[in-house]
Amino acid sequence: MRRDYRLLFGALAAALLGFGTIALALTIPGYSHIRQTVSEIGEVGSPARIPFAILLSCVAVCIVIFASGVRDILLRAGRSPLAAYAIGFMALSSAGVGVFAYPNPLHNIFGLSELVGYQASLILALTCRRDPRAGTLVTYSWAMTGLLWAAIALNLSSFDRHGTVWAHVRPAYGLVQRVLFVVWFGWCTGIGVLLFRRSEGLDRMT
Repeated sequence: MRRDYRLLFGALAAALLGFGTIALALTIPGYSHIRQTVSEIGEVGSPARIPFAILLSCVAVCIVIFASGVRDILLRAGRSPLAAYAIGFMALSSAGVGVFAYPNPLHNIFGLSELVGYQASLILALTCRRDPRAGTLVTYSWAMTGLLWAAIALNLSSFDRHGTVWAHVRPAYGLVQRVLFVVWFGWCTGIGVLLFRRSEGLDRMT
């Protein structure tokens, strides 16, 4: 069985998002990666609105390809593909965020829907925890889940505008948001590499 290169598309999605948002931000005078959110790059009236939508659509395509690779290897290993479906759901969220630019009400709805995709690491850890072949994969997923939940909590502090946590997060909210992206895409990159290295053997997950 040949190695499945779809498993590397998680890393490709991460690279596209990272380098793409940095490049597009250069077209917006005074933009701050520390203070401002990623969505502000492609908001209504921004010179980068259309390129931003295209960028997130390309990221979404990469996520779908990656999710299909994860699904197939999990099925071949006799494990639940639910984590792959959660990863794939993130593609819908990403595309929606890009197409429906802020302040379109759908923008925030698609943004909140990302919470489903963020649970992929937890789902993978739970569904593979009894598989002796998946020790490294499960340990890595548990660790990244802890980081994800911490990052999610900090990001959701924006709903309590008068709270103590938000008072500390607000000056660097752009950075806090990016930490969440880095952790999730970092998890995708990590499990993609782990699974890719073993994709030739159906009886070995990690």
